[in-house]
Amino acid sequence: MSLAAAKSMPIRDERSLPRRVLDAVGAQNLSLLMALAVVVTIIGVQDANFFSPRNMVAIGTTVAIAGLLASVQTVVVILGALDISVGSITGLTSVACAMVFTSTRSASLGVVAALVIGLCCGLVNGATIVYGRVNPVIATLATLATFKGLAQLVSGGRAQGYTGGDDVFIFLARGSFAGIPTLIWVLVAIAAALHVLLKYTDIGRNVYAVGGNDTAARLAGIAINKYVIGAYALSGAIAGIAGVLLTARTGSGQPVSGSEGLELESITAAALGGCDLRGGKGAVPSTLLAVLLLGVLSNGMTVLGVNPFWQNVAKGTLLAVAVIIQQKRSGERAVGLPR
Repeated sequence: MSLAAAKSMPIRDERSLPRRVLDAVGAQNLSLLMALAVVVTIIGVQDANFFSPRNMVAIGTTVAIAGLLASVQTVVVILGALDISVGSITGLTSVACAMVFTSTRSASLGVVAALVIGLCCGLVNGATIVYGRVNPVIATLATLATFKGLAQLVSGGRAQGYTGGDDVFIFLARGSFAGIPTLIWVLVAIAAALHVLLKYTDIGRNVYAVGGNDTAARLAGIAINKYVIGAYALSGAIAGIAGVLLTARTGSGQPVSGSEGLELESITAAALGGCDLRGGKGAVPSTLLAVLLLGVLSNGMTVLGVNPFWQNVAKGTLLAVAVIIQQKRSGERAVGLPR
């Protein structure tokens, strides 16, 4: 057989069918799907109404805002950082959106105000980390309190405005296209864009490179500071979109209610989805599966009449378990403990 003919022959995949399926789906995604199946089965056996179309739609719309923040949190985590302030930015932009709408009666101006303020908050985070040389966790922990305080100051600690009579906000909150709620379409569109950005562009490859080894990335000529500021600006802007959706869902600007705890949910979903909290590893689709798992778990606990305070216990426990699993997989020595 000639060399040219040999090169033209297709390469036979020697892997078994189960192995090919596992490689295509991914071990992390398969684990999440199995966990989701177990949770759904347990809850479904306890309450048949859990599988009703109405409840399925309710789960989708409930996780939409958390899914947005978790998707962009994935980008930040892959970069090797963390954004603890996303929940506070969501609350601040929700208040801004409602107050601007109330003053101008323009939904467009309200949306723009939320996006601009969210973007500015993200830039503040990025600039603090880059130029102030502050650890990302400490920087965003500080701005979490700052942005939350600003939201409470400008709103007096109360819900602001009423957007329930405006067609734009009604469509965002309760509208649908092809039978799927608008909230879910917004989540899918933004998550898909972030997935494409990470997986198929030079920007995404550089994000993974910076998170994997920032020294090597710097030597390769990647402008790390620009990527850090850009990632936090993106996080702030998408938190602004989340603020708009929160305003639409509740019919008013919410300084705290509805946004508090979203930072924990976004980090938990990213960790459960396989993001390495040290950076360089993660994917948006896996994070969305984790968001769905958390949403089903919360909904199921509500349906079964479990005390809602247990939901926070469950989320915190899942975050701890996800980090422990990451530590075990990495093979690194636990801090302060002998092997």
